[in-house]
Amino acid sequence: MSTFIKDLIELPFLQNAILAGVLCSIGSGIVGTYVVLRRITYIAAAISHCVLGGLGAAKYLSVVYGWTWLKPVHGAVVTALLSALLIGWVSLKAKEREDSIISALWAVGMSMGVLFIYKTPGYNEDLMNYLFGNILMVSTEELYIIAILDIITIALTCVFYKQTVAVCFDEEYARTRGVNVEFYYLLMLCMTALTVVLTVNVVGIIMVIALLTLPVAISSKMFNRVWKIMLGATVLGIFFTSTGLMISYEPNLPSGAVTIVVAGIFYFITLLISLFKKRKIA
Repeated sequence: MSTFIKDLIELPFLQNAILAGVLCSIGSGIVGTYVVLRRITYIAAAISHCVLGGLGAAKYLSVVYGWTWLKPVHGAVVTALLSALLIGWVSLKAKEREDSIISALWAVGMSMGVLFIYKTPGYNEDLMNYLFGNILMVSTEELYIIAILDIITIALTCVFYKQTVAVCFDEEYARTRGVNVEFYYLLMLCMTALTVVLTVNVVGIIMVIALLTLPVAISSKMFNRVWKIMLGATVLGIFFTSTGLMISYEPNLPSGAVTIVVAGIFYFITLLISLFKKRKIA
């Protein structure tokens, strides 16, 4: 603990890691609330796994064809948005095929990413970072990108708060009130896609869905207003990422995995407390 605090004061990369956890928690807290309330966790998980395809393709093109301007995050953003729009379109227009397209994109996205990374010359240590996250590798430039997208997410949420909440809770009622359900549903999926891309560096592709949902699941047991759930989930996300980084630092453990374990423990404790209260009332 003392070593972590001492290094946090002295080392810029550790300060960046803490800031990355804070900034990603803001986006995850807001968008994760939409994901949980709308019950689209499985869609968010599919988008997160498709991201590896974009990451791998961008890395392959930059190394093999010399497109040095092309960064893995660029490929991730494009792939995430395309998969979100495709899944959203299928979900709205062909519900009977929704499970199939989600499963196909999930599997193909991951497989293409592995193939691209495998065919990229050199030692591809980035694969493990993409899958399990490496918050200590977040650069100052990436922090600016995360901050900008957080501002966009907050702005969209403030402007379209009533419409998105209506679509989350009661789609048919929202239609009767003149809300363009399709537009706001796709908007939520695009926001989810961008948040997934930002969170990959913190906990990795495999566990990104846990950071989107666990803080919200805990916060929803404490608050009943959507904006309060978002705020609570953001605070919990900051606590989980900071605690995970602090616990994993000295023993040199994967910080993403430790973060999710901490979040999972708190979730189950909250769940047990909730069940105990219900039994006591009954």
